Amino acid sequence: MNELILPIFLHVLWCALLYAFLTIARAPVVWGIGKGKKGENPFQNIQPKISANLSNQFEWPIFFHVICVLLMASNQPIDTTQIFLAWVFVIGRVLHSTVQIFTSNVRLRGMVFTINFVAVLVMWAAFVANAFAV
Repeated sequence: MNELILPIFLHVLWCALLYAFLTIARAPVVWGIGKGKKGENPFQNIQPKISANLSNQFEWPIFFHVICVLLMASNQPIDTTQIFLAWVFVIGRVLHSTVQIFTSNVRLRGMVFTINFVAVLVMWAAFVANAFAV
């Protein structure tokens, strides 16, 4: 089995869990399930954060998925550094979601995002460098 399949799958699974979480957060408004005693949505403060984070999963992570597909399609052995960076990315996405959804700490969110960002940039740089290596 290709070593990049599991990190890719776990990111997809994470997105699916975020969709489920968003569905639960919207349930009081959409279906009337889980309303508070006064008819309010107890998730009204967190729902926009979940929605924004879910949108984030389809921005920079696209470059992660593309580089993984290119690495697998190259039919070359995948360097352990690439595998390590893939795991850094996935774990970082979970941390990024946690920080974005459950805190208002923009500085920490930016630092966690930077880890994800750099991991994917290094994956790309290593792939391109290997492609042009003599």
